[in-house]
Amino acid sequence: MADEEVEVEGKKKSPLVKIIIIAVAAIVLLAGTVVGTMFLTGFFDRKDIHEMEKRLAELEAKNSEPKEGASGPQKVAKESPELTRFENSYMELEKPLVSNLTGTRKVIQVSLSIMTHYDERVFKNVKKHEPALRSAALDAMRQSTEADLSAPDFRKNLAAKIRDDMNAVLSKYEDFGGIEEVFFTSFVVQ
Repeated sequence: MADEEVEVEGKKKSPLVKIIIIAVAAIVLLAGTVVGTMFLTGFFDRKDIHEMEKRLAELEAKNSEPKEGASGPQKVAKESPELTRFENSYMELEKPLVSNLTGTRKVIQVSLSIMTHYDERVFKNVKKHEPALRSAALDAMRQSTEADLSAPDFRKNLAAKIRDDMNAVLSKYEDFGGIEEVFFTSFVVQ
């Protein structure tokens, strides 16, 4: 009877030993694969740090050079002997903007003019993306309520919101905004 128990225990241990051997073999195979991959990709090769720093400096210098056509508009300087001033350029949007006020039957109609210190590329970008800019301005106007109209700085705040939204649109499509101010050349609420 004692002999039978020993055989039973030996048989129970046998599958456990096989599992351990298979697990160890799998780990060794995985480690061998990782080390072999690292060897083949040059991980263990001696690297010249000075050469790598030189390459990195060359890449940084190459990326910092202005690319033709990729730089943003340049500010147009105004000739003034005592201090540097920038020329103000204006452009009026051709059609007025009309929007409902939130929560009321009233409408707001405005005509906009934009001002920039930058060169004519800002105006070209405005003309190019005018539908998107008009949409952004209408969204800003639509968020206004009748109660907002009585605020003393309503027009200034609305102009600033429209300017920020327009610059966001230009930055999205042209990587540069450039609109310094938005002015209302007409402002009607009915």
